[in-house]
Amino acid sequence: MPLSLLERFDLSREGVEAVLSDTLNGADDGELFLEYRESESLAFDNGRLKSGNFSIDQGFGLRAVAGEAVGYAHAGDFSASALKRAADAVAAVKTGHSGTVAEPPAGTNRKLYGDENPIPSPGFEAKVKLLTEIDAYLRAKGDDVRQVSATLGATWQTVEILRADGRLVKDVRPLVRVNVSVVCGKGDRQETGSFGAGGRRGFGEFIADGSWQTIADEALRQARVNLEAVPAPAGSFDIVLGAGWPGVMLHEAVGHGLEGDFNRKKTSAFAGLMGQQVAAKGVTVVDDGTIAERRGSLTIDDEGTPTNRTVLIEDGKLVGYMQDRQNARLMGMAATGNGRRQSYAHVPMPRMTNTMMLEGPHTKEEIIASVKDGIYAVSFGGGQVDITSGKFVFGCTEAYRIRNGKVAEPLKGAMLIGNGPEAMHRVSMVGNDVALDTGIGMCGKAGQGVPVGVGQPHLRMDQVTVGGTEAG
Repeated sequence: MPLSLLERFDLSREGVEAVLSDTLNGADDGELFLEYRESESLAFDNGRLKSGNFSIDQGFGLRAVAGEAVGYAHAGDFSASALKRAADAVAAVKTGHSGTVAEPPAGTNRKLYGDENPIPSPGFEAKVKLLTEIDAYLRAKGDDVRQVSATLGATWQTVEILRADGRLVKDVRPLVRVNVSVVCGKGDRQETGSFGAGGRRGFGEFIADGSWQTIADEALRQARVNLEAVPAPAGSFDIVLGAGWPGVMLHEAVGHGLEGDFNRKKTSAFAGLMGQQVAAKGVTVVDDGTIAERRGSLTIDDEGTPTNRTVLIEDGKLVGYMQDRQNARLMGMAATGNGRRQSYAHVPMPRMTNTMMLEGPHTKEEIIASVKDGIYAVSFGGGQVDITSGKFVFGCTEAYRIRNGKVAEPLKGAMLIGNGPEAMHRVSMVGNDVALDTGIGMCGKAGQGVPVGVGQPHLRMDQVTVGGTEAG
C-alpha cells in the first residue's frame, strides 16, 4: 500500500488540494475523507469451518457543509475524474451562503493503538486451528454441550483526512473480535450462552496466553445457568445491574439522547435540559475515546478531531453533549471528537465512543445486600429505545432473583422496561467497581454501524418495571 492514500489518485497532491479548496470555497466546513480497509471473518460451527470471508474496500468521500445543509458524494475510484464529479455534486450546497469557515481541528501526537495489521499474522491455518481448539475444548466439558459456534473477525482500516487548508491527518486502526456461543441441553430443554472479547490490537494474546479459554468457559457457564433458570416474575422491582456490559442499557437509553444532533433538533428527551438535574446525585457519565486499545477508542475521529474524555452528566446534572463539527458550530459549542462514520460512503455524525458511568462509594456486596426482593441483571441481549421519549425495553440474557439480600435462583425471560431519563433518577446506589465491556459492542444509528465500548459499576435502581414470563 502506498505511503499515502492520496498517492492513489492519478493527480498530484497539489491538484487534489486545489479541487478541495475550490469545492469548499464559500462553505462553512468540509473535508476529503479517504479510506482503505481490509476485513476478514471466520466462522466455525458444528465441528467444521462454516465460512471464511476476506474483502478489501477503498474509496473517498467529499463533503461540503453550509449551515445545516450538507453536500456529500463518494466513490470507490481514486481518480481525478471521480473527484471532479464528486466536487460538482456537492458544490450546490454553498449556493447563497456567506461562507464562515470553521476552525480546523487541533492536532495531536497521541497514539492509542498500534498500526500492525491483525489479518496476516497469525495466518489462516493458525486461526482455523484456534477455532478447532475452542470447539474441542468445549465439547470435552460434558455431555450437556450440544452445539458450539465460534467466530473470529478482524479489520485493518487506514484513513486520511484532507482539509481545505492542506492539513492532512492520518490514522491506522486495527480491530479484532473473538466470539463463542454454546448450546447446552437437558432432556428436551436447550439454552444458549455466549461471550466475546476484542479490541484495537492483534489476535496474539488470544492464542499465546490462552485467554480464549476464559471466553469459552464464560459462554458455557452462562448456558448452564440459563438451563437452570425459572420464568422471571413481572411487576415493579428494585434492580441491581452488573458491572461492565450492562452499561449497554446506559448507552442506549441515555447515551444516544446526549448526542448533539438530537439535541440541536430538539428530538432528544434531554433537549433543553443543560445544567439541570437529569439523574440522581452521584451519577456521573462520560464518553471517553482516549482509552488505549479499547474497541470504541480513536486517536482522531472521522473529521480529524482528536477524541476526548467528555463529561456528559456530572453528579446528576447535564453538563455536556457529544459533538461533531457541524452540530458543535450550530450550537455554539466545541467539537468533542465524536464525529464518526461507518465508511467513506457515509457522512459523519455525532456518535459515542466508550460511554460509561463512573464509580461510586458502594461495594457490590453492599448493593445486593440492600435489596430485599429484586432482580440482579448480569448481562443483556437486545433492546429497543425511542430517543424522543426515552422509553426503553431490554432483555436480560443472564439474571437472578434477589431474596433477602442474597442472590437466589436464575431467571429466564426478564425484560426491563422504563424511560431513560426517569430511570437515571431511580439510581440509589453506585458501586466502586466500574468496568468496561470486554470489547464486543456495535452501535447503529441512521443506518450506520460503528464499534463502541460501554461500561459501568454495579448499581441499584429502585422500582423498575420488569416484564416476565412467570405464569400468573
